[in-house]
Amino acid sequence: MKAFESFLAPKLEEYIEHRLSLGYTNRNIRSVLRSFDNYTKENADDWGSFQPKFFIELRKNLKGEPSTVNGVLSGVRTFFQFLKHQGHYPHNPLQDIPPLPLGQYFPFIFSSEKVDELLLLIKKRVLSTHENDLEYVSTYIAILLIARCGLRISEPPRILLTHYCQEEGTIYIEKTKFQNNRLIPVPNSALVEINKFLTIRKSLLQYENNPYLLIGQKQKPLSKFDIYHIFHKAVKGIGINQTKLKKANITFGAPVPHSLRHSFAVNTLKSIKERGKSVWDALSILSVYMGHRNLTSTMRHLTVLDAQHRQNIFNFIIFNQEEI
Repeated sequence: MKAFESFLAPKLEEYIEHRLSLGYTNRNIRSVLRSFDNYTKENADDWGSFQPKFFIELRKNLKGEPSTVNGVLSGVRTFFQFLKHQGHYPHNPLQDIPPLPLGQYFPFIFSSEKVDELLLLIKKRVLSTHENDLEYVSTYIAILLIARCGLRISEPPRILLTHYCQEEGTIYIEKTKFQNNRLIPVPNSALVEINKFLTIRKSLLQYENNPYLLIGQKQKPLSKFDIYHIFHKAVKGIGINQTKLKKANITFGAPVPHSLRHSFAVNTLKSIKERGKSVWDALSILSVYMGHRNLTSTMRHLTVLDAQHRQNIFNFIIFNQEEI
């Protein structure tokens, strides 16, 4: 773990310890504060350096998408709020520093048919050449769970064998992005595949004491990089070659594993609407199922009605790109 290097290093460590004492994790905040620490090391001499102009320059020099820059500013703002409570500042010097405008972001959306096609291709490729290789089959199951249950890419590798209840057809998702736990029912189509996988797993005695449901290299949890690798090969295999596109303040995302989570939300609500049911009544249930903190988080997935609606917007922007 790389240490902070600016003169604020002791205070940064103290702040992280304070967060841990309140029940937060330091998984993301350390990397956020390291960007600030690196900039401080090069551009700040003492406590008096932290004037509004300093943070405006910091914002301008940070690399990445506006959402990434705003995430760093938010982390630094809470750090200075901590310093304010300690009496180092009469007010938070970032209180008047506005975030960067985000513009409009359209994630890639797979239609239900394309999700089926993607999963079928991965299954055929894995089972035709790696039927008894648990690492490859585990990767297929991970992508299946992301697509069929709307899981985050970080969640399948952390599922323990004891978290899957075959009799009830449920999976327990423990302490994920917001340190929440949830118990979710798994669709029958996915249950069939999981149970087939477990049959293979039980036949390979070297894995009988491994606590994880899905197996990675050297008996370790499955790697997210393995998921990315097989996913992107399959995306190309079904003829999707769309890359990330940014025009003015509009960004169209490329297909990534998280796109399956977006697609799960959009396609679920589309199916509910087609059955004549209330989408708004379903939102609260979907929010809990996906592990969101609130309905607003769920609704961020719904920037488009379905995959075709997103494609229509994309085609319109491409056709009119000279005017944007």
